[in-house]
Amino acid sequence: MRVELTNITKLFGPLRAVDDVSLTIGEGDFFTLLGPSGCGKTTLLRTIAGFYNPDAGEIRFGERLINHIPAHRRETGMVFQNYALFPHLCVFDNIAYGLRARKIPKPEIAERIGRIIKIVQLEGLEHRAPSKLSGGQQQRVALARALVISPQILLMDEPLSNLDAKLRVSMREEIRRIQKELGITTIYVTHDQEEAMAVSDRIAILNRGRLEQVGAPAEIYYRPESRFAAEFMGSSNIIEMEVKGWDEDHSRIAAETAGQTFSLRGEKPSGTRITLSVRPEWIRVVAGRRNGEKNILPGTVLSSTFLGSMIRYRVSGPAEKPIVIEVHDPDEGNIRKDGETLWYQLPPDRPLVIRG
Repeated sequence: MRVELTNITKLFGPLRAVDDVSLTIGEGDFFTLLGPSGCGKTTLLRTIAGFYNPDAGEIRFGERLINHIPAHRRETGMVFQNYALFPHLCVFDNIAYGLRARKIPKPEIAERIGRIIKIVQLEGLEHRAPSKLSGGQQQRVALARALVISPQILLMDEPLSNLDAKLRVSMREEIRRIQKELGITTIYVTHDQEEAMAVSDRIAILNRGRLEQVGAPAEIYYRPESRFAAEFMGSSNIIEMEVKGWDEDHSRIAAETAGQTFSLRGEKPSGTRITLSVRPEWIRVVAGRRNGEKNILPGTVLSSTFLGSMIRYRVSGPAEKPIVIEVHDPDEGNIRKDGETLWYQLPPDRPLVIRG
């Protein structure tokens, strides 16, 4: 089912929790609303679900305008952050709740539940109470209950936030597997950037109720359109520089900060200053200055964090702002200590000029 939002606004008194948001979510897409706490992502999801009425704008499922259709008639399945399982009902009865409310015949209820229990891999747990289940199993029950009613659209509000880190990884893979198997349009809310990148076909980043950027995970990561998108979708070094010149033949920008001159690939700047986004893994650790090499600087290691497959340095940078550098598969003998000098190169062809 295709979902189209046009100029959706939701107010809570003077607060514009959702501010003029327009989105198109394709049939069968796994679409994620991503942003920090308070950005409006859950409010937008609940407006799509029918728990809130928009103060302006239109919501369409396919060609059907659903603004004034109550939540229970929108053909959506909802998975809540706290799962909202009935503690006095066993797994089977929790999953059956929505079917019984729709007065589905008992034989069909048994058939549907048998099928969905296999999909979410809960075989053998049908008569167990929720209190006797692990967090991951409870999450599967909540997912099964949402899916068993055969919704046109699946809505998920931070469904993994109550799980430990390792279980979150395995469960997001399961959710993605089930979604692909069923081909159901899914709208997913999270504040976890890694989770969003792992499961999504497309992502919408929200900030203070407004859209910052919409696109595929790789598109947003490699080509963020704003400082907020660059810093929220992964980690990024934001560096402001003064433009000193532009080489039209080679599309090179000459820029300066704190007395250091840099050569960068890019289109002709529109003003006298530019803002760069440089991912930590794009910065190379080098032995020192070499003839012909551009953008090589020394810095003092302010801190280093060893993470096994990667080491993350915070190094003094130009304009007295630390630079974060990530070295993958580090050589144990070359790990720098705090206070040591580290030479690094800002890659001439990787930094992105973004809006502030």
